[in-house]
Amino acid sequence: MTARIAILTISDRASAGVYEDRSGPAIEAWLKAALTSPYKTERIVVPDGVDSVAEALAAICDEGSADLVLTTGGTGPAPRDLTPEAMKRVMEKELPGFGEAMRAASLREVATAILSRQTAGTRGRTLIVNMPGSPNAIRTCLDAVFPAIPYCLDLIGAARIDTDPAICAAFRPKAK
Repeated sequence: MTARIAILTISDRASAGVYEDRSGPAIEAWLKAALTSPYKTERIVVPDGVDSVAEALAAICDEGSADLVLTTGGTGPAPRDLTPEAMKRVMEKELPGFGEAMRAASLREVATAILSRQTAGTRGRTLIVNMPGSPNAIRTCLDAVFPAIPYCLDLIGAARIDTDPAICAAFRPKAK
C-alpha cells in the first residue's frame, strides 16, 4: 500500500502569497532522500489560527485519509502561533516525546529552541507531527524523530513506510 503523506505549511504570509513557502519543500526534499517505500505527498498551505489549522488537520486526517501529516509553522510564542492549540482540538492521543526530542536536538544548534511548542499526536490511523517553520530546523527535527515514525505508523494501522538506513535508521522491533 502506498503511504499518503500530507505536508501542511501554516503561515499567514505564505498563504497570502507574500512570500514563497520554503518549509514545505524542505520537508519534501528530506522525505525524497530518506524514504525507500512508495508514497504520495500533498502540500497544503493555510493561514495561522486555531480554526484554520484545526479544520485543515481534521480534513486531511478524516477525508484525505493521510497516514502521516507533517506540519511546519505556528509553534512559537508569537500571538498568531496557534498550531499546538489547534492540535489539541483534533488529536486523540498526544505523543509529547516527539516535541521533547525535537526541542532537545534543536537546542544543540540554537538557544531559542526552548521557545518552540511543537508536539505530535494521532487522530484515527493518522500520525500528526508539528515542526517549526524554519527550513533549517526541519532537517534537525526530522532527523531527531523520524526513526520512530515508521513503527508508530505500524502501531496505529497506517501504511508502512521504509527508510534508507544511511539517511534514517528507523526502529522496528525484531520479529520473534
